Amino acid sequence: MADHEDHHDELEALFDDANGDLALGDLEAASEKYRRCTELDPAFFDGWHALAMALMKLGRHEEAIAAGLKTVELRPNDQLAWSSLSLFYVRNHQIREAEAAGAKAKILGWGGKLKTPAP
Repeated sequence: MADHEDHHDELEALFDDANGDLALGDLEAASEKYRRCTELDPAFFDGWHALAMALMKLGRHEEAIAAGLKTVELRPNDQLAWSSLSLFYVRNHQIREAEAAGAKAKILGWGGKLKTPAP
């Protein structure tokens, strides 16, 4: 159990460091640390979302889309994840994909659900 707690502490510290880099405008360092967070815990939604946003700001749109797709896979009913993914597609000039992701965000914004979790 201690290993799991150490792992979680390391993840939190790394994520905090990355947020600090982001605040200072060091997007490259932030994105590397966010990526490391997702390697430590592939199910870490906040890490994937932050990574995607940092990559978008760096102009690395295809990588941002890949990270964004991971966020909607982890949380298929998360409005923010779909809105962000739509934005990444827009930045990459993939308008049809952007509209599809945007429509999903709207459905969720109206209180709908895209996928119900398996029982």
